[in-house]
Amino acid sequence: MRYGIVGTGYWGKNHVRVATELRGSGPIDEVVICDADEERAADLAETYDVEYTTRHDRLEVDAASVATPSTTHEEIATDLLRSGTDLLVEKPLALSAEAAWNVVETARDEGQALGVGHIFRYHPGLRELKRLVDAGELGEIEYLHTARFSFRVPRDTTGVLYSLAVHDVDVYDYLLGERPERIHCSTNSTHRENIDETTTLTLSYGDRTGVIHSSWQIPVFGKRRDLAVVGTDGAAYLDYLADTEVEVYDASIVTDADGDLRKRERGKTVHEAADAEPLKTELREFVAAAQAGRDPPASGRVGARTVELLERAVEAADSGQVLDVPQESRTVSPPNTD
Repeated sequence: MRYGIVGTGYWGKNHVRVATELRGSGPIDEVVICDADEERAADLAETYDVEYTTRHDRLEVDAASVATPSTTHEEIATDLLRSGTDLLVEKPLALSAEAAWNVVETARDEGQALGVGHIFRYHPGLRELKRLVDAGELGEIEYLHTARFSFRVPRDTTGVLYSLAVHDVDVYDYLLGERPERIHCSTNSTHRENIDETTTLTLSYGDRTGVIHSSWQIPVFGKRRDLAVVGTDGAAYLDYLADTEVEVYDASIVTDADGDLRKRERGKTVHEAADAEPLKTELREFVAAAQAGRDPPASGRVGARTVELLERAVEAADSGQVLDVPQESRTVSPPNTD
């Protein structure tokens, strides 16, 4: 397989590194990189001993990662899909639901595999937490809370809602297996017009609540990426930066023999998942899916549904209201083969 990487900036260069690590040891035989910045493309190509081009319409590969700015995803993805290339597009799939579903429908029409870089679906710690949730180890899930904080100059293309909170909107869908019924969102922009630097999302799933805090403007925690999930029988904590560890707390509120409420705490245990680099797992599973003629776990539909929720979050923030979330997402039917 000839594998391409379109866009070799901050995250794209990681795709190049991982693809070249997989070269020769699996289904990837050759790697080709593409970047409009020829100097950057040439330097990276020399470092990894690969081919390069500066135009995606000249990229002749079987499958590719698209790691360009989000504003370019729809155009580049549809071009490559129509050229017969299976694609893994970095999150968000696009900046509007209409554009995202357009990419999904193009993949369907062209018969190509489409994945989206919701990388936390491949995080070893989160996969272990998903196993615990599905096994009922925490009881019925009642509350989820995520914090993604850092201190940096805001991007000039997308804010934290589409850059950070996008991960957790998808993580909650992954863990709960359902779409929220209501959504509330508040954002703050100070340094760049129309670029949110801090956002707080509240997602309601019936009686369950998920809260997402994301910010580039909090210098007091360093880089913080964590998730707490609280159930009726216990709670779990995941520090994404620790990769493989999931802390499980045997704690809950119970009713004693006299009918009084009391707290029960029996300590915590640490579950250790097998160590694996999420991006490498993502790339391996995408390539395997493409070769089998199917979509990977984080499919184009997953990506488009997430963009729909982000779009609804923007509407909630603009209106200052709690909004209902339509439960029927746009569907994509199989292509007509008559």
